[in-house]
Amino acid sequence: MRASTVRHHHHKHIHISHLLHVSFVGAKKFISKNAVLLISLTLATVSCFIVKPDKEYLGYFDFKTLSCLLATLAVICALKNIRFFTITARKIVSCTGNTRTLSLALVYITFIGSMFLANDMALLTFLPLGYISLSCTGKEKYMAPIFILQNIAANLGGMLTPFGNPQNLYIYTKFNIPTLEFMGIMALPFVLSFILFTCGCLFIPKETLSLTKSEDEKIDPRKTAFYLCLFALTILTVFRVVPYYICLPIILISVFLTDKKALLKVDYALLLTFVCFFLLSGNVARIDVVSEFFSSLLKKNTLLTSILSCQFISNVPSAILLSEFTDNYKELLLGVNIGGVGTLISSLASLITFREYTSHVKGKTLKYLGLFTALNFGFLIILTLSVMIII
Repeated sequence: MRASTVRHHHHKHIHISHLLHVSFVGAKKFISKNAVLLISLTLATVSCFIVKPDKEYLGYFDFKTLSCLLATLAVICALKNIRFFTITARKIVSCTGNTRTLSLALVYITFIGSMFLANDMALLTFLPLGYISLSCTGKEKYMAPIFILQNIAANLGGMLTPFGNPQNLYIYTKFNIPTLEFMGIMALPFVLSFILFTCGCLFIPKETLSLTKSEDEKIDPRKTAFYLCLFALTILTVFRVVPYYICLPIILISVFLTDKKALLKVDYALLLTFVCFFLLSGNVARIDVVSEFFSSLLKKNTLLTSILSCQFISNVPSAILLSEFTDNYKELLLGVNIGGVGTLISSLASLITFREYTSHVKGKTLKYLGLFTALNFGFLIILTLSVMIII
């Protein structure tokens, strides 16, 4: 009896140890995968104790951005499931020939896409192309630099047009800036950005690309056409042709009826991260000490203040917050666009790239963040100094 009791306790101890180990490993994976979400959630929660919840909280959230993000994620997941990106990526690879021209093609298409789709939508659309293009040729080692250059291209590509970035549309509308004047203000950093990330791609070696063997590449033409129509609907919503509260139900119901699994694959953690940042920036803007601090800084240098603000609370919240304290829309506009590069949170679109990279590559997060920081701050310094000389 005693021996059996000892064995029972021993097995029970092993079982508990195993459960604890599995729980620890699971928690560690969750934390590493959702580090940005957990940090933003913590900061947003703390801010709620400083600024007590009230009716003004509803004004924090950009429901159009969140709706467009959810709709686009759903359609992208549906397109992934029918291997649309896989086949498209293989065709791009067959046309490029080497890693350098592939990187240029991916960065340019992201840059152009951001001018019409906005930065976050461009990344959601073209990062999967980057991943599949590199994985089907066995060139995953270049994923970090190409993803980062795509990220920079998306954040800076939309600066030329009023609808290219959310902060542009806000400032353009608030200050009633003439379209030609708007484009004239942004022309220099736009051209300089194009030259810089083109130079960045030239550092990627010319390695010949050869496609790995693939499965049958047949695609369902009906589903492809249907999902591309849904994607077009999200673009019309970005351009405010279709109201977001009409677009979102149509997208979700359509995808649910055709591919329920696609809805399960949506990155809801990314959506929640955006919600946390909206909550945090909204509360920060209502703290008197912070408001007075920004107001005094703007009087000294609007450009540098807006650039620095983006590094801590992101470019869209910075545009909304700082526009209340200055009429110098030229420097504010330049600052919140240039400030979109820098830290991981200087543009919320950068979180999309970070999530996409870490979902495919494990154990290299710190290396990615190091390269991300070096490249982004390199762009930030060059663009800032160039604009300061001109203005």
